[in-house]
Amino acid sequence: MLQFNIRGENIEVTPAIREHIEKKVEKIERYFTDGANATAMVNLKSYNHNQTKVEVTIPMKNLTLRAEERHDDMYAAIDLIVSKLERQIRKYKTKVNRKFRERDGIGVAFATAENDTRAQSETDEEEDFTIVRTKQFDLKPMDEEEAVLQMNMLGHNFFVFTDAESNETNIVYKRKDGSYGLIETSAQ
Repeated sequence: MLQFNIRGENIEVTPAIREHIEKKVEKIERYFTDGANATAMVNLKSYNHNQTKVEVTIPMKNLTLRAEERHDDMYAAIDLIVSKLERQIRKYKTKVNRKFRERDGIGVAFATAENDTRAQSETDEEEDFTIVRTKQFDLKPMDEEEAVLQMNMLGHNFFVFTDAESNETNIVYKRKDGSYGLIETSAQ
């Protein structure tokens, strides 16, 4: 069952907006097996009251679904987000089914939806996830600033490094807006 955590930035989350989001996003529950509990984190942002950005993230045990959409009409953006999430689920389900069919025929994490049209999933463009190149390198201990400098010197949009203080593997990356992000890992 999906739980919702809906936040608004520069926009008030009215009961009507909340109801619309819950009604639309709950449609993807049909792809989950019974007992799959998840929290849909929804962020709404308004830019100068002209354009809105809707982000939906649904972290689950083996998969994180995430989609974002910018649109002049917030309700249209929500509809587009649901379509993106459904495509991600169908793609993941197809890949997992194929993978397990090739191995031992083990079941998958998603139930078959009543209205899941096979024609739709067959017409969806399938990506090939073949690894065409492998690199190996030593992770040098450094701080985030040095990692960003290394990333920029290499001309990459991300850089993997060992944090000098925590000794954990971290990743710095360049965001679409030109700023930088940091992904911190932790062993579990």
